[in-house]
Amino acid sequence: MSGLEDLYREVIIDHYKNPRNRGELETPPAVRREGVNPTCGDEISVYLIVDGSGPGAIVTDVKFAGQGCSISQASASMMSAAVKGKPVGEARRLISAFKTLMGIEVPVEGAEPDPLGEVKLGDLAALRGVVKFPVRIKCAVLAWNTMAQGLDEAAGA
Repeated sequence: MSGLEDLYREVIIDHYKNPRNRGELETPPAVRREGVNPTCGDEISVYLIVDGSGPGAIVTDVKFAGQGCSISQASASMMSAAVKGKPVGEARRLISAFKTLMGIEVPVEGAEPDPLGEVKLGDLAALRGVVKFPVRIKCAVLAWNTMAQGLDEAAGA
């Protein structure tokens, strides 16, 4: 295994063993959405507090709870750390960039900006190796799909 793969594995294990933002937020004011991956048995609840509306809205707090494999739990931890305190638009671009990284969302030709060219993935790049195991992609994106639903609900969509 290469040094980079070792580093990525360590990042995933760290987020799994020491999850960031694990817990619950009071609903309301938080929006709570639940997601399930029946293939693996992963279950997640994502709690979001979005302050404001429209382009100026900010994800002021995010937490997650649930159970699942190391990939789903590490991905949820990384996601929560990546979006907390960010504008909703940036959180949505990060969702798109992560799904593109997982090979399940292809940027539309001519669309701007290119999510992978603009968004800094940080620790999320450690999950790049998941694409080698197609059955695990659903594990990695579970929290992201659930958060997207929460953002939609918070926006009143």
